[in-house]
Order: sequence, then structure tokens, then C-alpha cells
Amino acid sequence: MFIQTFFDENLAQNSYMAGCQKTGEAIVIDPARNVQPYLETARKNALHITKVTETHIHADFLSGSRELIHETGASLFLSNEGNDEWKYNFGKKESHEWLKDGDQLYVGGVRLDVLHTPGHTPESLSFILTDEGGGASVPMGIFTGDFVFVGDVGRPDLLEKSIGAAGTAKLGARAMYQSLNRFKKLPDFVQVWPGHGAGSACGKSLGAVPSSTIGYEKQTNWALNVEKEDEFVNMLIAGQPEPPAYFPIMKKLNKEGPALLAEDQELQEIRLEEISRFKGSIVDTRSKEEFAEGHLQGSINIPFNKSFVNWAGWLLPYHQDAVVIANKDEALEIRRTLQSIGFDSLTGYLPTEKVDKLTDLERYETVTVGEFEDKRGSEEYVVIDVRNQSEWDEGHIDGAIHIMLGTLPHRLDEIPSGKVPIVHCKSGARSAIAASILQANGFNKVINVSGGYDAWIKHKQTAKA
Repeated sequence: MFIQTFFDENLAQNSYMAGCQKTGEAIVIDPARNVQPYLETARKNALHITKVTETHIHADFLSGSRELIHETGASLFLSNEGNDEWKYNFGKKESHEWLKDGDQLYVGGVRLDVLHTPGHTPESLSFILTDEGGGASVPMGIFTGDFVFVGDVGRPDLLEKSIGAAGTAKLGARAMYQSLNRFKKLPDFVQVWPGHGAGSACGKSLGAVPSSTIGYEKQTNWALNVEKEDEFVNMLIAGQPEPPAYFPIMKKLNKEGPALLAEDQELQEIRLEEISRFKGSIVDTRSKEEFAEGHLQGSINIPFNKSFVNWAGWLLPYHQDAVVIANKDEALEIRRTLQSIGFDSLTGYLPTEKVDKLTDLERYETVTVGEFEDKRGSEEYVVIDVRNQSEWDEGHIDGAIHIMLGTLPHRLDEIPSGKVPIVHCKSGARSAIAASILQANGFNKVINVSGGYDAWIKHKQTAKA
């Protein structure tokens, strides 16, 4: 038997390949849109991908299922659970089969038993793997998708928060409670292979460890240790993070069928004189320090790191083209990263060295928490806290206005006119993005607080000592 995990660190997303080395067949579970790693792994291990499946209709990334069956000729297997409103549509257009609770898939001597595990979504499936070809009569592991994570379970509120399906959060939480009761009956030794790790917005406290066992989760996962259903429902719904703005787009595209990627084309280098005429988003991917020291007017700063795709999904309009300020190799990687969330409108790049050489650039000020304290009492300034709701609820600076970063472009009118915004977050990273958004929208003078709320708390504690 063969099992390979594929981890996308930008999305904290796991996909899997399971295969039978005797017959050379393989299945891919929850493929990402970039299918080259699966094709290369199959080739290196003398496997042929004959089946592709998904645990559910994803909201956080664009599925690569259509891409993969297009490349390999594999058959597509999709959930036929849940009500009609939340079922796949695109499977009707492909070579496919529908899956229900209790069904079985075989890849050579590897058996996958289908378990309907609603809660995160109504159609959610898990797959229990048994290596019959290796002589096993007991399961080895379970691919749980967004049902059970290491240390957490999938959030049930995305349909309600992202697409306005009223009442579905509590219904999903109750379904999750029942699904977990089935899950706990599986043998303790069964390995748990989840769809995400720490950093994903599909739960609130995902562990960083890539896999676990049912026995370990029964001992340590809070969700498996709440006996009363009503208490579980309330605990599961409480404190879930704000779902990124692009989630409804992903849900729709993954339900209807993601577009196949066009053949790779040369990414166009944009000349400086063209930038002033560009009507889309200009995304400067340099560090916050470089951006603060000088940037093109109208550009926003989303540094190219592990958080890039999340904030790009929040902040870039899907109906607009975009260019990035980055070197060519980075720009190509940025394009692949944006494509993973269905943003296919990156039209070019402006090399960073061309911006670095300019002298007539816009800047914003960065202050220490001590300097911030001196300023915030003045009528000239207004404090903007761009942290998440849960962070705000745990504690915030008196007099601050709370506008979560992802919602900032649509809430600019909440900032009092005539005042200088001083923005802060937890550490200074998100507020740097916020400062760039404010400047791009006409707030010429903006101040970012270095170290953010954490540094401010330490400053206050030191002052009291």
C-alpha cells in the first residue's frame, strides 16, 4: 500500500494519495488546484491515478478534482448526501459516481468505506481506509476532511455566515454532535488524517501536528469530551473566526465546477509608465518595512508570506485585474498561489527593483507604543483596531474603533473625517496592511503602531511596575 500527504502551507490544507502498489492504482482525496504534485508522485511511484474524490464542497480553496480527472482520465466520486440545495452540480458534467453512507471504493486491494459525517457541511463524507491487499481486516486510518482535525472539529457556521443560510449553524452543530458519536465508536488505534492543520479558517483551534489517532483525540480533543448536546452546540459555535470574504465564491465555484486552468502563459512585466493607467489592484508584496519607507500611490501592501493568500482573498476584488510588485520568480509563485483560491486575474508584475529606485514615493509613519500613548489622547487622531472580533472581545484600548482588517475597504465611512487614523492589531503586521489600504483610499496621513496591542499591554504593565 502507498499513502502520501500533500500539504499546502499557504492554505494549511492537506490532500492525500492512497494507492495499491500491486495493481498500480491510486486515488487522490481533496486535490488542490495545482495537480502537478499528484502527477509527479504517481509517476515516480509507478502509479496510475484512477479515482478522485472529495470529502465535501470546499469553501477555502478551489478544488483540483476537475483538473485532475482532465489530466488523467480518472473517475470522479462525489457525495450524494445532504439536501439538494447543497449538493454538487458539476459532477453531472463529468465521468462520475455518487457516494452515500456505507458505500465502498476499491483502489486495487485498498478499500475505502464511506462514512457520512455531516456537521461542517451537510454533504460531508469521511473515508475509512483498510489495506485488504496487505492482509488487514481492521482499518488503518480515516480521511476526515473538515470533520475532525487534530484538537478540534470543523466549524458549522460557514453556510450561515458566508452565504446567509439562516439557522444552519445550529443545525450543523447538532449534526456534528451525532457524527462525532459515530466517530468515537471506531477503534482507538485508527489514524486520523485531517483536511487542515493550524492556520486554517475552517476551525478555531486546529493543532499543528499533521495527524493523530482516534484514541488520542478522544483523550485530548475538547469536542469529543462534551457529553451534553446543547452545551456542545453552544461551545462549537462560540468564538469561530470571521470567514474570509472569498469563501462564498469558493463554495459556489466548487459546487458548480471550477474552471480548468489555462495553459501557462508568460506573466507580463509591467512598465512604470503603465502603472498610472492601470485600473485594477496594485499589490505590493514587499515587507511592511520596505513598503512603509516608500511605495507607489494607490498600491496596497500584502507581503508574500504564509498569510498572503488569506488576505488576498479578503481584499482583492475578484472582478478586477491585479498586478503585483515582486520579482519575476516570486510573481509566478504568487500567480499559482492566487489560482489556488480561484483568483485568475493576475495580469502582470512590476519588478521590485524598479520601485526601489524611485524617490517620489508615498510613505506612512510607524510609531512605538510609547509614542502612540503620547498621541492617542489628542483630538487630532482616531485609533483603529483591525483585529478579529474574538481578540477585541478579550480586551481592547478605550476609545478605539473596531474594524476587522478584512472588512476595512467596505467600512471606510466609519472613520471620522478630518482625523489621522492610528491603526493597530496584535503585533503590527495586519495593521500595516490596513495602513496601506487607508492610504490607497485617500487617507494621506496614516500611522501604524509597531508591536501592536501586545506591545501596548506590556508597556502599560511596565508603567505600573
